[in-house]
This record gives sequence, structure tokens and C-alpha cells, in this order.
Amino acid sequence: MTALPFGIVGSGWRSGFFARAARALPELFTLTGVVTRTAERGAQVEREWGVPTVRSIAELLAAPDRPELVVVSVPWPVTPEATRELVAAGVPVLAETPPAPDVAGLESLWADVGASGLVQVAEHSVFMPAHQARRAVVDAGLVGEPTSVQVSSTHLYHAVGLVRYLLGVGRGAAVVRAQRFTAPLLQPVGREGWTGATEPTPAGTILATLDLGEGRSALYDFTDDQWYNPLRTNRIVVRGSHGEVVGDDVTWWGGERTVLTSRVHRRTSGVEQDLDGFDLTHLSLGERVLYRNPFVGTRFADDELAVAHLLAACSSWLHDGGPEPYPLADGIHDHRLGLAIGEAADSGEAVTVPTPPWA
Repeated sequence: MTALPFGIVGSGWRSGFFARAARALPELFTLTGVVTRTAERGAQVEREWGVPTVRSIAELLAAPDRPELVVVSVPWPVTPEATRELVAAGVPVLAETPPAPDVAGLESLWADVGASGLVQVAEHSVFMPAHQARRAVVDAGLVGEPTSVQVSSTHLYHAVGLVRYLLGVGRGAAVVRAQRFTAPLLQPVGREGWTGATEPTPAGTILATLDLGEGRSALYDFTDDQWYNPLRTNRIVVRGSHGEVVGDDVTWWGGERTVLTSRVHRRTSGVEQDLDGFDLTHLSLGERVLYRNPFVGTRFADDELAVAHLLAACSSWLHDGGPEPYPLADGIHDHRLGLAIGEAADSGEAVTVPTPPWA
């Protein structure tokens, strides 16, 4: 397999995930360079990441090892402009979420580059092993026709993308209702690690429902900084006509007077006398393997595996005629419904999102 040469615009926290994928999997990915705003930051990236840096997209594309794909990982308002510049140069783009900050920006970006077919969105949530396994349960028909999803895990556009992925729902109209609540919550861990906090502080929660049409619905439940807070665990529910998935538990109709329940098992190496090193190998339900890790040996966490899957899907798309990993239309629609959740919470009124031009 030919390694995918790619560049990155931006050098923040999220960019580091793509750099680590290239460092751990050089046979699959080659990071050709990184665009940073300043020479000082560039020198730091060169020391820490071991890759060359430049100050502009034009310089990145003019380098002898021109990238076949460029990841845009910059602040929200900058993403559309960087995306437009790359599309104008004919370069495929993987734009971090969201691809534009607001409704007007989404509509303008779609009008400008939507028809190019060059823009994918770095929605990594759906590539996480556990979610791929849950989708495999749905695809196997164990829970029948999927009808609703409950997500208390990640926020707004990520959650919407996960809902649509698990339900198999496209980019249609929706009706969103939402409400905000504030309650005390201890925040012992943040992005930088343990906070030292010992007393609760006010934390906001949004509860929302999404009517996606044809009897399909979603419940959204997210509390501030829930990504990092170990006192708020993941809760993913997929309900169908013949059963449901609740976290790692699957319950389904097994035939006359028979209801079955089993648990998705995570198989890892490196436990006790296993000397292969700690690594996810596969996820299974009984004898059915739902997900198999193709990147064994990287010791990646699930979030890092998701990014590796996303880059691999981009490589397949560009080199082998594979499907688009996550088209711009999907990323735009996720954020449009995420914005509607905020609008409904602010107004206290239902927000109807009509069928959009990217549908």
C-alpha cells in the first residue's frame, strides 16, 4: 500500500493526533509538513514532531514532497478560508470540525466548494472502535429497524454525527427541542489533567430531542466538560424494533418466547501473562467479531485509533477509489443540527431545520 503524504495547517492540540498517527504508522502515512503562524511555533513543532514547518499554505504546496491531502486544524473562523484556498489549488482537504462557525458560514462554504468533491470533514467519533462495533450490531439486524439513539458522551456536531451514523439517517429536515439546566458538579479532571478541585461548581447541561422524521428520534444529554470528567460516564443507547444496545449490552428477540442479552467484549493484549504489550485487538459479541483493530502495535487509545481510521479512509478514497470518508455535506449537516440544539435551548422554542441545499 502506498503511504498517504499529507500536510497539516495548524499545530494545536488536535493536530497532534494526526502527527502521532504518521509517526506510529510510517508505512501508511507520511506527514510532509505543518503550517504554523510564527517561526517560533514552527521551531517548537520541528523539535517535538520531527517534521518541517512553513508559514503558509502556498509554501506547503510548493515543497518538493507536495502533500496529496491537507488536514485543516485551525480556529473555526479560519477553517473556511483555508479550505477555499486549498480547493482553489485542487488539493483534497480534511477539515476539522466544524467546517464553518455559523449557519451563514456553512451555507457560504457549501456554495463555494460543495460541488468540488474535494472536501472531507474530520468527524472522528464515528470511527471509534466501540461505535463501529455498535453499528455492526445494527447492520447485523439484531435490534431490527433502528428507531432512536440516546447520546450522553460528546457534544453538538459530534453527537449529531454519531446519532445519524447509528441510525443510518441522511441529511434531511429535523425538529429540535432543547432546555438548559445548571447544577453543581465536581470537575476533578480537565484537558490538562487532574485539576485539584475538591468542591463542586455550577455546570450547565443541555437536554435536547431531535425528531428526524419517519419515527426516528434522538435524545441528546451533555454536561459542560463531560469529555474529561470521569464522574460523567458515556451513555449510548440504540433502540430498534426488535431490541436495543445499551452501552456494551445487547438485547434482542431470539424467536418465540425468547429474549437474549449478551455483552460486547473488548479483547486486549498485555494483561497479566500476555507479553504482547497493551493493545486493543478486537470487539466481539459471542462468536461474532464486530470490530478488529488493524493498527495493532501502535498502543493507541480509542480516540487515536479513530484518527488513524479516518486517515486510512482518506487514503483509500484517494488511492483506491474507496468511498468518501466523511463528505463535507455530512459535516455541515451535523453542525447545522448542533447549532439548532443551541438555538432551541436559548429560545425555549422548537427549531425546525428544513431540508438543506446540501441534502
